[in-house]
Amino acid sequence: MISFEDYRNMDGTELAAQIKQGALSREEVLECAISRAKQVNPAINAIIHPYYDEARSYLQKNQSDGVLAGVPMLLKDLVGEVKGWVTQNGTAAYNRTPAQSTSSLFKRYSDMGLVFIGKTNTPEFGLMATTEPVASGPSFNPWNLLKSTGGSSGGSAAAVAAGIVPIASAGDGGGSIRIPASCCGLFGLKPTRGINPSGPFAELWDGAVSEHVLTRSVRDSLTVLKGSMGSDQYSHVPSMVPPDFVRQPASRRRTLRIGYCVRSFYGGTVHEDTINAVHQAVDVLKGLGHEVEEVELELDGDKLASCYGDIYAAHVNADVSELITRYGKRFVRDNIEPLSYLIYTIGNHFRAGDFVLSKRRWAEFSHMMSTWHKQYDVLATPTIAVPPYDIGEMAGSHLENMLLKIANRLSLSAFAPRQLLYEVSKPHLQKVPFTQLANITGQPAMSVPLFWNNQGLPIGTQFVADRMQDQLLFDLAFQLEEACPWFHKAPAL
Repeated sequence: MISFEDYRNMDGTELAAQIKQGALSREEVLECAISRAKQVNPAINAIIHPYYDEARSYLQKNQSDGVLAGVPMLLKDLVGEVKGWVTQNGTAAYNRTPAQSTSSLFKRYSDMGLVFIGKTNTPEFGLMATTEPVASGPSFNPWNLLKSTGGSSGGSAAAVAAGIVPIASAGDGGGSIRIPASCCGLFGLKPTRGINPSGPFAELWDGAVSEHVLTRSVRDSLTVLKGSMGSDQYSHVPSMVPPDFVRQPASRRRTLRIGYCVRSFYGGTVHEDTINAVHQAVDVLKGLGHEVEEVELELDGDKLASCYGDIYAAHVNADVSELITRYGKRFVRDNIEPLSYLIYTIGNHFRAGDFVLSKRRWAEFSHMMSTWHKQYDVLATPTIAVPPYDIGEMAGSHLENMLLKIANRLSLSAFAPRQLLYEVSKPHLQKVPFTQLANITGQPAMSVPLFWNNQGLPIGTQFVADRMQDQLLFDLAFQLEEACPWFHKAPAL
């Protein structure tokens, strides 16, 4: 039987190789993952729907020879579905009816031989940069159980950091892969818009959401993306697959022009530790031979927040409206969180023209960054503006939640809805001001764990490339991983 120490010291790619060679069996690898989950999940609350027996049954019936055959994987409990499994989307409002089919992306993961063992915790509708849903309780950061895992893929991040699985699915609509990666010391890349399928849900948040995974090694992330990318029968846009997505690890290296910025896009304070993380990354990049200089982005933060918030509110409104149609307004109001309901009601007062104008602003930001990338290959920033925050810090105080409930009951959101939305979101955006831009522009962006502060907390650095330059980011990530190895850093849990 494989020991946890040996299991932990291998990434998914190595586990699959050992299984193919006959040095390990799929069954013993699965049992090691389940044993670790049972040991640590009570402390971190990463897995909210375990499917251990289903995973065992799957192995008895399926002997895939896919590239990651036999590697255990966890799935984020948001949007993506597995036939026969529950998708709760982080809310008590959804019933527990099993899914009737498996989503396109998860089908591709299964075809690669990955073995699903459960679904992970997520904030309600994936709305928060912390994973603290009322429905299932908070996930706790394995590096410090008083700290948040980030969100919205916080359960997945906690599980990978704690060594339950080497790979867990994640989705990123405003930083939800990169923020948990930073908080939990993982590698997390949001691909270029449209590379991975989102069927049967079409474009999620008008394309702002990109689905992928959280991992500890760069090669695991690349291996998964190579096996999952490409449009599906639900897509209404052409496949967005980069033409040279074939190399692992990088087969060539060139000098990159990298601009770095540590000033918040929204004008808030950036913590010294996150600035230090970027400066350390700059030193490493220069040591690798890249040209690096500090830059100032000509960026209208208020416009960025506004056009992102409009789409955000519109899609929350659509999601909650579907729930109301299915279950009734009183049921939904009583079973979703106050902030979600407030965003829904704010969305009721947006005009269709506001939505269209916001999409036009998206195009302006895309043009701005495409122009910027004519001079620089990569933008480097902090992933988040602060070290991992405390549990409860982003979720709102009891008083704030009371005020939200009062606003909802009195329909106060009808007055100046945009301003109200901005005021509600501003404290959160100031902690995570760097990630939403890449969701609006569709650019690939990654968080790389190069720095741990004096409190032993990981702090990621974000790297953003031009659209379709995902391979460039992977090439850079391989270089950084070799120069500053992080794989064997693990929380004492």
